Amino acid sequence: MNSVLKTFSILGLTLFSLTGFAQENKLIGLEALINKTDPAWPLVKKWIDSAKNKVEVLPVDSAKAKEVLYNTQTTTYATLGSVIYNTGGILVDNGWIRILGSGSEKLNRNVAEWNKGKTLDEYGDNMPYLLIADDAVGGFFAINYGGLGKDIKNVYYLEPNSLTWQPLGAGYGEFLVFCFDSDLSKFYKGLRWSTWSQFIGNLDGSKTYSFRPYLWQEGTDIEKCTRKLVNTEDMYKFNIMKSKEFKNEEEMKKQAPKQ
Repeated sequence: MNSVLKTFSILGLTLFSLTGFAQENKLIGLEALINKTDPAWPLVKKWIDSAKNKVEVLPVDSAKAKEVLYNTQTTTYATLGSVIYNTGGILVDNGWIRILGSGSEKLNRNVAEWNKGKTLDEYGDNMPYLLIADDAVGGFFAINYGGLGKDIKNVYYLEPNSLTWQPLGAGYGEFLVFCFDSDLSKFYKGLRWSTWSQFIGNLDGSKTYSFRPYLWQEGTDIEKCTRKLVNTEDMYKFNIMKSKEFKNEEEMKKQAPKQ
């Protein structure tokens, strides 16, 4: 029970550290962000050690970790901060899901730099959401800070087969447990081709698969699609652009006069 209570406590602190300070656009010092008495990492490590799915913790560069922690303005008391400070990232299911940390050779992106220019212009700015993870088929996970719905601090998933943001009904800590312990084959039903596992193990963390026909096109069967590797950056920009187009089309349909 204490572990559960701590999970919800540190989730709340993650929200505070990422939004409260940002509202004033003031960055607090690194020393205040490093919690030496009760960090969240032992709890996260416990989840990793007991994980049902294959989990790989990528090596961390301590200097880079401090830089990313400072730029994201989160604390190591929070689960997000603990992942940034203690890992270069986390790969789940042989790298099918890439959880961002402070960056490493296998996953050469970090939470701060990955979000800059996408969800915020300068570190300390308010943001609609924070990108925290993605997968091998062009899906993106983000913590909601008001731009995706009313459920602040919950994690959303940008589905590659609908290009809509879907709420997972979980905070960041619960999202980690979901990645580590849930039946991912069920979650990704229709988004994994039969031989997917042969292609994922050595996948570059900066790449993702793109499919033709597009997964969001009606009637698409992933088994019959052609696929190629593209930059994750390009995939995100394309998916966000198309997602906005679809949303605008839906709004226009609603506003159109009835015949």
